[in-house]
Amino acid sequence: MSLHRTALKALALAFLGAAAFLTTLTSAQQPSPQMSFFITSAGSGRGANLGGLQGADAHCAMLAKQAGAAGNRTWRAYLSTQAGNARDRIGKGPWYNAKGVMIAKDVDDLHSDKNNLTKETQLTEKGTIVNGRGDNPNMHDILTGSGLDGRAPTGGGDTSCNNFTSDTTGSAMVGHHDRGGGGTNPSSWNSAHASKGCSQDNLVATGGNGFFYCFAAN
Repeated sequence: MSLHRTALKALALAFLGAAAFLTTLTSAQQPSPQMSFFITSAGSGRGANLGGLQGADAHCAMLAKQAGAAGNRTWRAYLSTQAGNARDRIGKGPWYNAKGVMIAKDVDDLHSDKNNLTKETQLTEKGTIVNGRGDNPNMHDILTGSGLDGRAPTGGGDTSCNNFTSDTTGSAMVGHHDRGGGGTNPSSWNSAHASKGCSQDNLVATGGNGFFYCFAAN
């Protein structure tokens, strides 16, 4: 009888320990209540065809919800198209990553050399670091369609894969979230170079995976 009670006690303790571990793990995976910025942990799967701005915004909202983001947030994709500029879509700031670290205090700070955008701070909605240059595979190309100032480039040509509705012809401006690599502006987080094309294969070949930035506009 004593052995039976001992076994039951050991089983109960093991169960409580496992429950405590799972609670801690779940808590650790929850994003900070302040989270208002992330890199998507997954793209559309159709290259730069994000379903336009509406589809991209919905993708941001879906990923935030799946991650357990708290608060009534209006999520916007940081994308410039012929219809408007990325910097005008994302609110006034400040913005924080999934760990509660501030990455920029306002729009001007975000587009200055004073921002806190690095490979280590530009996290996904899950709080994970995205592969950069030197990792396998490299996925540092982030779709933006933007110039350095967060506005649609005015030099002519397609810089947004037909307003992010094409996964065939065209090209899109991308940034380097790890702030390094090649291109015209290799250290730029939002305007490093143009993609090789708009298909998923083209984005991967250039050094990306169809990811993009999401900001809470409120």
